[in-house]
Amino acid sequence: MPRRTAATLATSGEVLRLIRSGEAVTRADLGRVTGLSRPAVQLRVGELIERGLVVERADAPSTGGRPPVRLEFNAEGGVVLVAALGASRTRVAVCDLAGRELAGRDFAIDVEQGPDVVLPLLLDTWEEQLGDRPREDVKGVGMGVPATVEFARGRTESVRVMASWTGVLIPPIVRERFPVPVLVDNDVNALAIGEHRGVYPDLDDLMFVKVSTRIGAGVIAGGGILRGALGAAGEIGHIPVRDGGGVLCRCGNVDCVDSVASGTALLRELRAAGKDVKTIADVTALVRAGDAETMATVREAGRRIGEVLAGAVNILNPSVVVLGGDVAEAFGPLVSSIREVVYRRSTALATRRLRIEPSRLGAGAGISGCAVMVLDSVLSPEAVDESLAHDAS
Repeated sequence: MPRRTAATLATSGEVLRLIRSGEAVTRADLGRVTGLSRPAVQLRVGELIERGLVVERADAPSTGGRPPVRLEFNAEGGVVLVAALGASRTRVAVCDLAGRELAGRDFAIDVEQGPDVVLPLLLDTWEEQLGDRPREDVKGVGMGVPATVEFARGRTESVRVMASWTGVLIPPIVRERFPVPVLVDNDVNALAIGEHRGVYPDLDDLMFVKVSTRIGAGVIAGGGILRGALGAAGEIGHIPVRDGGGVLCRCGNVDCVDSVASGTALLRELRAAGKDVKTIADVTALVRAGDAETMATVREAGRRIGEVLAGAVNILNPSVVVLGGDVAEAFGPLVSSIREVVYRRSTALATRRLRIEPSRLGAGAGISGCAVMVLDSVLSPEAVDESLAHDAS
């Protein structure tokens, strides 16, 4: 990262970054850190106060005389709209500028119904959640969808997975109702961002693996999300496994780990074995009852996932692998099998300090990650400066 100088710290956007991070909480702090003159600091702080991004608090500790006025980022100065879409469950929320959820709602909806059904539902729900709040308060929109996403354009690239979404440019559709920046990413990337920022902010390298209806991963590398050249990084669900039995995957290939070890695969295999299972909850009941055949099927799924993750651990060398999704959260035997295979098949150095942990935030990591994603964008120094310049013109 290039070293910041007084010149690069001179904008209002950079001043907001310093206040938001807590690096500077008074005007004197800002002058000392940035090298700006007192009138220049006053000008930039005044712009931020006028925009509602900063508030003044007269409760800073005094070293003698009048106590200095403390500057504080105003999390109530606007909202962002967020949605974490899953294959069968979706959560829609409004968050403040600190990422705290102000209103949220869950839906049981099959995302395969397509954008013509799902996107209007999101837009109408956001309108309802905003209530009487001025629409000018909306600063951005962040979404996670269970598909490969060309991040720069917000374009879903699903092929046979979520076929009705293939090639859909989501941002222009959302901006027709809410004309603000719209960021769209893969759902597991959003989970990884949320878990990293909320639970492991001091770790630079993390892998979040979602085992649910489908299997995918989000990778934090060097402190930031790793999307790859176009947004396809983390698609571990479509890495093939050995002795998969020739199962055709939704992507068109054979024996992808998604097709032989996901929640959908578990249900298919157990039904084929004569088990009366309709949902993952039914499988959980059989596991808790000690059904030997079900336990063996779950452990085999864990072994196959572990083989794929062992390769990923060797390549990425994360500090922690976080396991999330309803399947991972429900089955201890599956997680145990994953751990066993990863520690056995990965290199000694890659696993020396590796932790394999359950998600602490659960499904909430998706909403949190979507909020962080859009807030880091719309509150970046460049975005704030551009917005201020636009308002002044």
